Amino acid sequence: MNDKEKLRKQIWNTLESNKLSKNPKPLHGRIPNFFGSTAAAKELRTTEEWINSKIIFSSPDSAQKSVREFALRDGKLLIMASPKLKNGYLLINPLDIKKNEKEASTINGAFKYGKQIEKFPKVDLVIEGSVAVDIKGNRLGKGGVYGDVEIKRLFEENAINIETPVVTTVHEIQIVDNVPTEAHDQKINMIVTPKRVIRI
Repeated sequence: MNDKEKLRKQIWNTLESNKLSKNPKPLHGRIPNFFGSTAAAKELRTTEEWINSKIIFSSPDSAQKSVREFALRDGKLLIMASPKLKNGYLLINPLDIKKNEKEASTINGAFKYGKQIEKFPKVDLVIEGSVAVDIKGNRLGKGGVYGDVEIKRLFEENAINIETPVVTTVHEIQIVDNVPTEAHDQKINMIVTPKRVIRI
């Protein structure tokens, strides 16, 4: 077991033993849907980065469902990666969902209301799920490298640049001293928990 796998296991076990995670279960092998994910989304919603954004990109993880719902409620265009990128990327326009923000923020709802896109518009804010993060901006996903691929693709398409806020919403327990890194790992520059906003 390498250092990344050890850290993932440690975070999953800590969240489970402290009863800090919600469905879907089992927690192992997933981005944790932590208790407080909606509170973290509310905290993010108050930031200038959020207020000034018109187009938001989000991972499809359960922990970021409230982020996606708030984006649509606030009239923002939402781009969501499909699970494991099997169906590319979906664009959900709040004008097309007839006030069904709660449904449209789910994976099934995104497929129902969204349209597949090839060419990315300029993205103002990126939100990724994480298993663990550190305050140097290193992020650990569940091991599938999908988050890294998503961020890299946005850079390659010139949809984002180094100034673009790349955020993760996590439980305080998911913030660690050091996340092991490899060459392909993409960084984040903002962490939001139910209690605080950390800009890196």
